[in-house]
Amino acid sequence: MSWQTTVERTVTGLGYELVELERSAGGLLRVFIDRVPGTVYPTGESESVTVDDCEAVTRQLQYVLEVENVDYARLEVSSPGLDRPLKRPADFERFTGAQVELTLKQPFQGRKKFRGTLLALVDGGWRLVFSDGKEDQALDFTLDEVREARLVPVLDFKGRRGRKTDAGTAAPTAGEQADGGHKE
Repeated sequence: MSWQTTVERTVTGLGYELVELERSAGGLLRVFIDRVPGTVYPTGESESVTVDDCEAVTRQLQYVLEVENVDYARLEVSSPGLDRPLKRPADFERFTGAQVELTLKQPFQGRKKFRGTLLALVDGGWRLVFSDGKEDQALDFTLDEVREARLVPVLDFKGRRGRKTDAGTAAPTAGEQADGGHKE
């Protein structure tokens, strides 16, 4: 069994998705994991990977890699980040409707890089809806035409300002008005 298969089986066996795997010449083994939607994790309820998730996967991988006699100098387990790469068809399906940065292998109308909303087509292809500054445009593509695709990071600072209520909306904190603005 290859070391890649060993890592993938271990990560998926723990209920996580293996997003990316890197091995450097210096012996560094990098493993990027993500939580699978709908899965309940012993490390708590969160949509994104936590430090506890990374620790749990690290401990298990250290054990398995030692048993399998996989040579490595250092192991790093982390989340894929806010700009998570989309590599497999399942990634594109999971993030349909999200903002994506897409780089094509070959230029289309003089450009390779596009940024827009990812949509699935009925025939199994994909569409990226983007604005050229004047109007919305659509680019239909297949995964074979993609060099790289990543989520566009979405930073929501509102969550830091207010606390969540039972209804899931941010409640104003001291010093804020109900409309979210600050008092003068």
